[in-house]
Amino acid sequence: MGFSDVYRSVLKDYPDVLTVEEMSRALGISTKTGYKLIRENKIESLKVGRSYRIPKAHLLSYMRLVMKSSPVS
Repeated sequence: MGFSDVYRSVLKDYPDVLTVEEMSRALGISTKTGYKLIRENKIESLKVGRSYRIPKAHLLSYMRLVMKSSPVS
């Protein structure tokens, strides 16, 4: 599965700027893990008031890194 296939199948139905909950749902992780990824600066985000917003482009960058570093079996 190529990167464009992942985008089409996973992220096409999400808005251009996601909440932590939407990001976590898209990645199949818990919101606790989502906040941890943001806190560790593995996924760039914007803080709006007391909440975080993740531009889809930043999420795609993170997914590219993960896909490159983990071998596909």
